[in-house]
Amino acid sequence: MLAVVLFAYALRVAAGDANPFDFFGYFTNQTSSLTALVLIAVGVLGAAGRPIPLFLTLAWAVGAAFLIVVAVVYNGLVPGTGSAPPWVSTMLHIVFPVLVVVDLATAPDRPRLAWRHLWWVLPYPLVWITVVLVRGATDGWVPYGFLLPERGLASLALHVVGILGLLLVAAAGVWSLGRRRSSRALPS
Repeated sequence: MLAVVLFAYALRVAAGDANPFDFFGYFTNQTSSLTALVLIAVGVLGAAGRPIPLFLTLAWAVGAAFLIVVAVVYNGLVPGTGSAPPWVSTMLHIVFPVLVVVDLATAPDRPRLAWRHLWWVLPYPLVWITVVLVRGATDGWVPYGFLLPERGLASLALHVVGILGLLLVAAAGVWSLGRRRSSRALPS
């Protein structure tokens, strides 16, 4: 997945749009890259027979919740947009989210997270949304059309609240996967 994201960025550079703040300003590119790094760390620890620490377990589950939102928003709100080749969009918005959720659901060492940790899905998207809205108001760039300031405060509020609500629902689903009987319990 890291190679796919870097390939897509190389295409943007070749097209004369090398601004990393724009390319990596997309929630999809950020969360796919970060989740891929988390999965690499989980895989290395698992291959070494070492336990996965709570912070990494949380990052694994949060990444899965983020990717569910990426898949739903892209395929529901903004399908077919962007300049990436179709196969790149398919990898980022369908294949990787499905693989991460299937991995989390079937991994023998999948996390069993306490419900009190569910709030960990909110800080990153709240910071991301704040940065995007500040950028939209100052330099006019936003990664997704539904976040354009000229659409009005009501539209922005509706989309932001809707996406955060969807994120909480996705996270609750991910937490539920980890609480199935075969999951291992984690210390608090």
